[in-house]
Amino acid sequence: MAHWTTFDKETERETKRLVRCIGGVQDEEDQNFQLAHKFAWSNFRFHRYLDVDSHKVQRSISGIHEKLMVHSDVRKAESWTGLTEEFLNSPLPNTEGTKTVLFSCCRATRLDFFYCTYVGPYPETPDWSEEESEEDDGQQPISREDSGIQLDRTPLEDQDNNNNNNKASPVTWTVGEPGARLWLERHVVTPYWVAHAPRFPHSLHLHSNLLNVWDQHLYNTDPLYLPEEKAFVTETQVIRETLWLLSGVKKHFIFQHHDGKVSVRSNVVVTHLTPNCLRSVLDHVAVFGQAVFRLQRFIDEVTGHGSEPSPPGSSHGSSHGAKRGSEPPFRTYQAFVWALNKYFTGFKEELTTIERELIRNDETVTLLAVLERLNPHLAQIKVLHKVFSTGVAEVPPETPNVVRASHLLNTLYKAIIEYDGAGEASEQAVALLFSLWTETVRPYLEIVDEWIVHGHLFDPAREFIIQRNKDVPVNHRDFWYATYTLYSVSETVESEEKLSDAASGSSAGEQGSSARQLTMVSFLKPVLKQIIMAGKSMQLLKNLDCKETERSERSSRDAERKSLYTRFLESVQSRLCSRAESPEDPAAEQQATRRSLIKMQSIISQHLEIEDVHDPLLAINFARLYLEQNDFHERFSGGELNVDRSSQSVTCQTFELTLRSCLYPHIERRYVECCGNLMKTLKKDYRLLGYLQAMRNYFLLEAGDTMYDFYTAIFDKVQEKESWQQLSFLNGQLQEAVGQRHPEDSSRLSIFLETIDPSRKKHPVNNLEVLTLGYKVPWPVDIVISSECQKIYNQVFLLLLQIKWAKYSLDTLRFSDFTDVAKKPSGAPVEDAKPKEPIKQQTHRMCLLRVKLMHFVNSLHNYIMTRILHSTGLEFQHQVQEAKDLDQLIKIHYRYLATIHDRCLLREKVSFVKEAIMKVLNLVLIFSDRWRAGFGAWKIESIDKMESDFKNCHMFLVTILNKAVCRGSFPHLESLALSLMAGLEQC
Repeated sequence: MAHWTTFDKETERETKRLVRCIGGVQDEEDQNFQLAHKFAWSNFRFHRYLDVDSHKVQRSISGIHEKLMVHSDVRKAESWTGLTEEFLNSPLPNTEGTKTVLFSCCRATRLDFFYCTYVGPYPETPDWSEEESEEDDGQQPISREDSGIQLDRTPLEDQDNNNNNNKASPVTWTVGEPGARLWLERHVVTPYWVAHAPRFPHSLHLHSNLLNVWDQHLYNTDPLYLPEEKAFVTETQVIRETLWLLSGVKKHFIFQHHDGKVSVRSNVVVTHLTPNCLRSVLDHVAVFGQAVFRLQRFIDEVTGHGSEPSPPGSSHGSSHGAKRGSEPPFRTYQAFVWALNKYFTGFKEELTTIERELIRNDETVTLLAVLERLNPHLAQIKVLHKVFSTGVAEVPPETPNVVRASHLLNTLYKAIIEYDGAGEASEQAVALLFSLWTETVRPYLEIVDEWIVHGHLFDPAREFIIQRNKDVPVNHRDFWYATYTLYSVSETVESEEKLSDAASGSSAGEQGSSARQLTMVSFLKPVLKQIIMAGKSMQLLKNLDCKETERSERSSRDAERKSLYTRFLESVQSRLCSRAESPEDPAAEQQATRRSLIKMQSIISQHLEIEDVHDPLLAINFARLYLEQNDFHERFSGGELNVDRSSQSVTCQTFELTLRSCLYPHIERRYVECCGNLMKTLKKDYRLLGYLQAMRNYFLLEAGDTMYDFYTAIFDKVQEKESWQQLSFLNGQLQEAVGQRHPEDSSRLSIFLETIDPSRKKHPVNNLEVLTLGYKVPWPVDIVISSECQKIYNQVFLLLLQIKWAKYSLDTLRFSDFTDVAKKPSGAPVEDAKPKEPIKQQTHRMCLLRVKLMHFVNSLHNYIMTRILHSTGLEFQHQVQEAKDLDQLIKIHYRYLATIHDRCLLREKVSFVKEAIMKVLNLVLIFSDRWRAGFGAWKIESIDKMESDFKNCHMFLVTILNKAVCRGSFPHLESLALSLMAGLEQC
């Protein structure tokens, strides 16, 4: 065995291993082992396979390359050539050189394996065969029909015909057969896309030659007619390019792309249609092809930041593959693209199914039949393209993301309502838009869910209509007012507006002008306030050291946290299922409607008879109209809505009701929970109600005994002509008065002195304007009791001090002081030489004036302290207990302050009334000083002037207040007007 090659030795060794493995015989000396070894070795060395011709192998490789080039598969053809060259040039282990006969023998059996990687898109396509001779091909002519439709012959058709006729075996292709190239040329598509392409054979039936008949007609009727060069295609080829166009392929022969527009090649014709007929059909197809192209380009632009679209919120979102230096598209656009991609995936599957049926050629497929089959999809593409054009394409590129997102969601929302107006004819469009809307709205609902559940407004792309102002921390007193901004844009002028979420917490529709319709996510309008309140409350709770936050988090965990979007979808599904499982009885409903109609007809007839109208038809129509209108009101008043449509359709009414029953309740429940926990925390842990009561006790003087000690000490200093405007004295008196009864507030109260205009000091009553009372309110209570609120409190406090001063001055006057001063020694100076009024008469006039002044001051004091402060305070306390959220509490507090500010006549609009009152109070202080000074310190004419000034002011106030009460403008002034009028009549 010395002449054996290394290959032979390896073959011998491997053959023995094979026998041991298969036969199970291990002893080489065994007779059975030797017989099996000789059999295997003989088959290996003396096989029945013919030697491979290397030239035939090369021709087969070249033929496959040419076939791929004919099918315009350039990439696969180049790859095939490169791989086969590399394969053939690789050396054998035990043989020198490349491309030897032995190499070809070993490699020939692998050609089919290499070719199988380059088959077409359909695995059903059979293997190629070169065993058929030219005679066999001649016996299988291309079948044609007299309808004029040219059918592309495919290998699968030949195989089916052979199987059906039982005349030949299934088609197979052996590499290297002489007829392989001829078979290939007869079975590939005619290259109609090249210039001067060869004409394909077709039937001579009249229907198949309508183009020639039409050309002949034009030639005979128009002397100037000059036939143009035409590109002939079959209807099957037109169908396939139509399917390719609608599937998003950009390179075609029949259809052309120019600057984003799809047009039809002018010289393309089919033999059985006139050019105008074919052009009209293809132009119609081109419109939808252009719509698909625009939508697909938008999908590619958005998904260009990632490999392929993935569900929003997943870890493999498109933003992970963002290009360097650019930001990924915001999540609303990603969700919209995800929904579009889902639709087009199903649409392309339908196109693929049609093309497979076309290739199998089981039955005749016409372009009209294909378009008829695709009509529902084309109608949906038209709807999608309209939404895309309005909601995306028409938006300027520099538009902020928040406007883009809200505009897109609004466009979808309005489209659902618009298409629903067409009734049952647009059920599919409404269902498509609803599914598109539910996908697109997902990021918005996820942002809302993150905010109202975890207190975190996560919006990196700034697409949500509510955006966080990060310059204001949570523990700042302006957090509730200046932390969030509500964005909207005017549709009329297309200019951005910012509507700050002020203390009122109202939505943009309430704050904006009624003449300007603001673009905002329409579906969130009914619960926009609840979202804002719940989000801010949750964020505030997160930063408060309280038990309610833990309880809120525990309840959120107990719910095991299905997101708001998931809950919404589950509710929608449950609603649809419940409607589908409980169909109504049409007969019972019809009978009930008839009974109602008869009953209503009798009622309408009676009313018509009263008007002397006897028309039964008119009564019936009125009854029907009334019943329809009544049903309409019931539907919109919260009653059950029954629609005679499929459970999958979503109409305008059911869409709004779906939001009310499937989305809004989840937001409402979270709003009640978050805001309720915050209110409990503020009232229980942070003594909110206690601080509100403290403001009323000290600023509105409801703690009468405490504040009485404070302000009477000041009044006594003034009467004694002593200096009282000293902070040490004022704060000492305040701390002493408050510390005895309310020690917890003594450290929070303080007095400040402000400078006033010197011209105002000539009136004694204005001297108290230097006083400002301050109260230190801790966070977060200062959100409710802000510095602006304390300014209003101080204005009322100053007015009350001025009234209290006038009342205290009159109350402390003593007749003994007046008569003692009147009995002066004989050497006292004399006022004048004029005849004097008797002293008793002067005393009587002074006493009468004092009584009149006391009546005025007491009337004003009682009006302020009882009718205004006390009654309004009781109403305020009740409203505070009923407040559901912090924003409502802030509104109640502001409204309370505005009410007492208005009713205390402190508004600028009624400043003239306050000036008249201040004149009377100033007159009271002057009168008190002169009373204490006695007769010798002032002239008798001063009594006349005081009486005259008081009478004029009194008369003016009575007149003004009576007019206001009669007009009904100020009903709260009625008691004051009647009291002052009674004093005027007594005068």
